[in-house]
Amino acid sequence: MPSVIIVLVILVVLVFIALIKTIQVIPQASAAIVERFGRYTRTLNAGLNIVVPFIDSIRNRIDLREQVVPFPPQPVITQDNLVVNIDTVIYYQVTDARAATYEVASYIQAIEQLTVTTLRNIIGGMDLERTLTSREEINAALRGVLDEATGKWGIRVNRVELKAIEPPTSIQDSMEKQMRADRDKRAAILTAEGIRQSQILTAEGEKQSAILRAEGEAKAAALRAEGEAQAIRTVFESIHAGDPDQKLLSYQYLQMLPKIAEGDANKLWIVPSEIGDALKGLSGAFGNLGNGAPGFNTGTTGTTGGNGGPGNGPADGSGTAATGGGVGKQLRRDQPRID
Repeated sequence: MPSVIIVLVILVVLVFIALIKTIQVIPQASAAIVERFGRYTRTLNAGLNIVVPFIDSIRNRIDLREQVVPFPPQPVITQDNLVVNIDTVIYYQVTDARAATYEVASYIQAIEQLTVTTLRNIIGGMDLERTLTSREEINAALRGVLDEATGKWGIRVNRVELKAIEPPTSIQDSMEKQMRADRDKRAAILTAEGIRQSQILTAEGEKQSAILRAEGEAKAAALRAEGEAQAIRTVFESIHAGDPDQKLLSYQYLQMLPKIAEGDANKLWIVPSEIGDALKGLSGAFGNLGNGAPGFNTGTTGTTGGNGGPGNGPADGSGTAATGGGVGKQLRRDQPRID
């Protein structure tokens, strides 16, 4: 009885193991290589799969998702004999699990070595400056070579990126100095351009200000002249509207004479010849104040009376004319004022 139980237990274990070997669950985006007696039979895709236990075996499980593999820095010599260290990153995807298993021993190592050799070949035809500024060109060349070489391995290279390009320390110092000099140069140029533009704008502003000021002064002068002309017209019209007689005009005329002599610097002043007409008007207004209006001497010796009318007068030129008609042409400041 105990032997039967042992046999049953062994059979149950064997059945359990056979079930485990028979039923294979493959995750999504994965594949499994099945071999029968060491020979490739088929590829198991994602889902539930059944194999023959103890006969079929799973050789390898491969991830079909896109993979990212960074490679360590590799020393590369440029065309101008400078050694630079370049870090690369490969984005690849397995498209054929069978080829990735049987066509190459280790596709990761194969991709790395192929990347290094291709990179050295590409960088060897470029100088340092072109290498630093042509990343897209290098990436495209690497991707083309790797995609063609890895196609038979069941691998598709989607993208190749250069993480870093590190030139020697001495070259880095020289580049930093050059970049600093270029920045200083650009800063000086921009400063000069700013000053120039500021001066131009200031000059333009001053020009516009002067033009506007001149226009304003011209308009103000025109308005003042127009105002004065209007004032003169108004006074002229008022005088004609008031119809003043000769007597009033003669009186106003004589009132303006003292103002002509105002000022200490005036040594010689001119008496208009029309003063005789004014005196005639005044003499007619005051009636019989004498035989004539006061005369003014034009001479400097005072030997005769004013030659405005007949008669004799004192030497100081204050004599009275007989008819009050004539007026002298000049009077000196030191002669006595007419009362």
